[in-house]
Amino acid sequence: MLGSCALENKSAQTAPTGMAYIPGGTFIMGSDAKDVLKHEGPAHEVTVHPFFMDEHEVTNAEFARFVEATQYITVAERPIDWEVLKLETPEGTPRPPDSLLQPGSLVFKAITDRPLSEIGYFDWWNWVVGANWQHPEGPGTDIAGKDEHPVVHIALEDALAYAKWAGKRLPTEAEWEFAAKGGHPRARFAWGDENPIGNPKLANIWQGPFPQGNTALDGFVTTAPVKSFPPNNYGLYDISGNVWEWTTDHYDFRYYEALSSEGHCRNPEGSKQVFDPNDIYAKDKRVIKGGSFLCHVSYCESYRPSARMATEVNSSQVHLGFRCVKDVQ
Repeated sequence: MLGSCALENKSAQTAPTGMAYIPGGTFIMGSDAKDVLKHEGPAHEVTVHPFFMDEHEVTNAEFARFVEATQYITVAERPIDWEVLKLETPEGTPRPPDSLLQPGSLVFKAITDRPLSEIGYFDWWNWVVGANWQHPEGPGTDIAGKDEHPVVHIALEDALAYAKWAGKRLPTEAEWEFAAKGGHPRARFAWGDENPIGNPKLANIWQGPFPQGNTALDGFVTTAPVKSFPPNNYGLYDISGNVWEWTTDHYDFRYYEALSSEGHCRNPEGSKQVFDPNDIYAKDKRVIKGGSFLCHVSYCESYRPSARMATEVNSSQVHLGFRCVKDVQ
């Protein structure tokens, strides 16, 4: 068996400050729609227990308090050891030049000279030395005036460290998706079926042709301050768009098939193994959810609750953050 199931907790209590109570229940996880990616199906019935979830993504101000209290250094800020890094690359990968073996992270760049059909995924990403949560676009940039924006360039280890310090944890993929649906079990989006391309005030996503230029009809080119858009029915803000959010589930392309074959499952905790058919060298990838300010219907439409993406645990990016959950006692 690839996954594991646990017992449901049906107790309830008042939500801690800054968190929303998610009542738990049974829902259809994933999607069998014709226009979604294959790893979103087959759809399968899942029950999750009640839990609390942060109303919004962890902000720069919140993460700064954690860093001040613990002197924590994020993965993107740490020196790179090639002897360690090469263990995560295909055998025979040549050593990069010292100029690239420096702390940094991935930053998006718009491409204006070619249509999307002629552009590869890695064409719009730059490895920028010096990019991290305090310098989102690299040296010379900072987060002054952005206390209430979601913290970005966060690797899984960073998110786990913050969650432990805060007395919380990261959500499972099933918990995240149940919460994101907000009581709309059959709706395409977290708020219902209205398309955000037609109503840019629903979520912070890419407006205009991707990746040539963001028209910012929703008011933002990159991250937006949390609570800039309406919450879903569970009181969760920016559960769609703004920044991608970590879950604890290992990414296994075949996992939904395994769950579907098991029948009804309670509190699935994810696959026990990693499998990405597009990256056979993957060591440890986790599922991220929610999409970001870079998502557009022409590319991924990953601001749908059922959408999912695989990300290396040591990866940090200009549109990757997190929110926490807490068990109901």
